[in-house]
Amino acid sequence: MPSLAITVPHGLDQREAAERLKRLIEDAKAQYGMHLSELHEEWVEHTGSFRVGAMGFKSTGTVEVRATEVHIQGSLPLAAIMFRGRIEETIRQQVERRLT
Repeated sequence: MPSLAITVPHGLDQREAAERLKRLIEDAKAQYGMHLSELHEEWVEHTGSFRVGAMGFKSTGTVEVRATEVHIQGSLPLAAIMFRGRIEETIRQQVERRLT
């Protein structure tokens, strides 16, 4: 299964960065929830794991909020491989906006 890896630097307190990302996920649920068959997240301190399903495809991954950066790692369905660049850029932009 193809994967994606995104790292976004930030200048926030680690706790504040994690809280902002949690709100980003909540906003995504509210905005896109009707298009998703599944969107689940679970956080332990500054690390979150997620599962998302859409159009019959599922993806899993982790979000690790480090002291100076956020690292997102996940799997992509094979059918989404040609959209990997667009998916990574969209996620990066959303995370950067939320962390500034």
